[in-house]
Amino acid sequence: MRRAPIVAGQFYAGSERTLITEVKKFLSKDTEAKKRALGIMVPHAGYIYSGRVAGSVYGRIEMPATVVMIGPNHTGFGHMVSLMAEGTWTTPLGVCSIDDILAQKIIKNCDPLITVDSSAHQREHSLEVQLPFLQYLKKDIKIVPICLADYSLEVCRNLGTGIAKAIAASAEPTLVLASSDMTHYESKASAREKDNLAIKDILNLAPESLMATVTSQEISMCGSGPTAVMLFAARILGATKAELTMYDTSGTVTGDDNSVVGYAGIIVS
Repeated sequence: MRRAPIVAGQFYAGSERTLITEVKKFLSKDTEAKKRALGIMVPHAGYIYSGRVAGSVYGRIEMPATVVMIGPNHTGFGHMVSLMAEGTWTTPLGVCSIDDILAQKIIKNCDPLITVDSSAHQREHSLEVQLPFLQYLKKDIKIVPICLADYSLEVCRNLGTGIAKAIAASAEPTLVLASSDMTHYESKASAREKDNLAIKDILNLAPESLMATVTSQEISMCGSGPTAVMLFAARILGATKAELTMYDTSGTVTGDDNSVVGYAGIIVS
């Protein structure tokens, strides 16, 4: 099955040439050696709003052969944990194949938690917007896309554990990507205050605390579950530290600091 782009020309440029220019503009110009990351958290808004934050992560990491992508389910379609196990995804930069071998290992490790399901992915943008960055940095990159609707701690822990075991048994370097925006539609001051609490837990590699903080502080971080999954997996794979590459809000672009969306980029290694 081929999954066609749904937000090309809206969240990011719709033509190959313009999209390449756009991605290059947002990639970090950091001259330090690129990091070998185990996990990352990147935003998924339109590039005009969150592209700089996403680029601050992508520009600082070595891009491996495969990326396990976990994003929130904004649409309500599909199952609670939906993995697309075969086929391709397309963007204006070309075709990206699913790593069906790794996908099957993850499914086996997480049985019966995961449902093989493409319907959850058809109208969901949170993973699609990551692809142009991945494709630009590694043309033949493969992905395993997972759309998550169940944010219970047990599900996040078990999914992260199953992903980590599958990656550990694989011969290829693999990155775990969590797609998430931060606080939605609060003032810039409120968003920053709340988001700093969540970011602190992520930097401490503490998915349990992250989920508790998001709940207790009513933080509208749409990808808290995917981020917790990434942290659980990264810890098992040997992660010892995390770095905030950039924090920003939509107010930087809109000029409206009364109602913003927050964006954070984090590298786990």
